[in-house]
Amino acid sequence: MSNEIKIVVLTGGPCGGKTTAISRIEQELNDCGYKVIIVSETATEIFTNGLRPWEGYIDFVKFQSIMLDFQMVREGLYEQAAGEMNHEKVIIICDRGVMDNKAYISEDEFKHVLESKGLKEISLRERYDAVFHLQTAAEGAESFYTLENNTARKETPEEARKLDHKIIAAWTGHQHLRIIDNSTDFECKINRLVAEFFRFLGEPVPLKIERKFLIRMPQLIEMLKSEKCEMVTIMQTYLISDDHEIEKRIRQRGKNGGYTYFYTTKKSISSLVRIKTEKRISDKEYLSLLMTADVSLHQIVKDRYCFVYNNLYYELDVYPFWKDVAILEIELTEQNQEFEIPPFIEVIRDVTEEPSFKNYAIAKKIPTI
Repeated sequence: MSNEIKIVVLTGGPCGGKTTAISRIEQELNDCGYKVIIVSETATEIFTNGLRPWEGYIDFVKFQSIMLDFQMVREGLYEQAAGEMNHEKVIIICDRGVMDNKAYISEDEFKHVLESKGLKEISLRERYDAVFHLQTAAEGAESFYTLENNTARKETPEEARKLDHKIIAAWTGHQHLRIIDNSTDFECKINRLVAEFFRFLGEPVPLKIERKFLIRMPQLIEMLKSEKCEMVTIMQTYLISDDHEIEKRIRQRGKNGGYTYFYTTKKSISSLVRIKTEKRISDKEYLSLLMTADVSLHQIVKDRYCFVYNNLYYELDVYPFWKDVAILEIELTEQNQEFEIPPFIEVIRDVTEEPSFKNYAIAKKIPTI
């Protein structure tokens, strides 16, 4: 089969709107010719079938371990079935993903669960193509917070807010995490989510809008103390392209022996907007594509610090050839979208429209500060 399968996660805090969102997204994508497969929420299925850890019959950490196994098996079977479908465009939407489990136990407990299974956190997080987080109504839309539509949930508003933050922290570091907050009414919130889905899928075209800043090197160790900051190492290699307007690259992304691989093509439309297509590839495909590397360009290695500030996702790139400066990148969904520079970041200047600070240019020559 040659169909293209995208696997995404729709997650969020309690009473974030997932039930409504899934129904709306399924209808919208069906209208655009997608075959939509929904992997229902594992925890809710288990709870409603009578296995409830809070009743004291099973250790909670052991329960999370069992649920992780069950969830991975379910997702794997759905992906296997999707691969056999005679349909050009297939998308699997997981109602919560495996990293959601991290929000319910301690860091050490989650680490122990993964070690017992020989799993890497980075590999679990990056097994999905995109993650969309719906903020709990308990954060900014308190009057609408209710658990009546899900009897398996018992959180108070304060507990819901804490859980919402923990879920965001669990997914922080994913290369396509989008947070849909409560800055608008619920209908607009769902509309914004649908728009993010369409942008991710490239319907009608995949647009990437970036703002890029040259900054003073921040206190990286202090940043990593935040639960909403994650560091990954990226190795980026540019490939030979027959079309000088199209940039081709492969990327290894991860840390501590757990890596995922991606093949990307980009075509510039303006200084702020580029058409981008990207897909996950296997380690074997990655090694094969390495043979077509453009040897006239340097391979780029950088540590990327991904963090969330005021519900916007930031990426801070630290290069080995600069000791005192770094690059801060913000991905926007509208050219005039407002954003805020975090207070712990000191901006030297906006380099969005300086070609020398684009990765492709850096691969040719390190820019002068």
